[in-house]
Amino acid sequence: MEELIRTNNVVTLSFVGTLLKEAGIVYFIADENMSVLDGSIGALSRRLLVDAERIIEARKLVEAAGLADELRQQN
Repeated sequence: MEELIRTNNVVTLSFVGTLLKEAGIVYFIADENMSVLDGSIGALSRRLLVDAERIIEARKLVEAAGLADELRQQN
């Protein structure tokens, strides 16, 4: 899996998750339960990961939704 976005904005995570789900792209949100360590203040970012085979398609969906600034830089 490859990292698509990293954010502590739960609304962005939910929105992108919905976009991916509707497109049939499997994703995983890593570090979702790390809020226990930061006292639930949302200081630690969560990572949305996508299968490597679908990362380009996922990036295009996020860009088309106007969230290109949220995308992680490609290596």
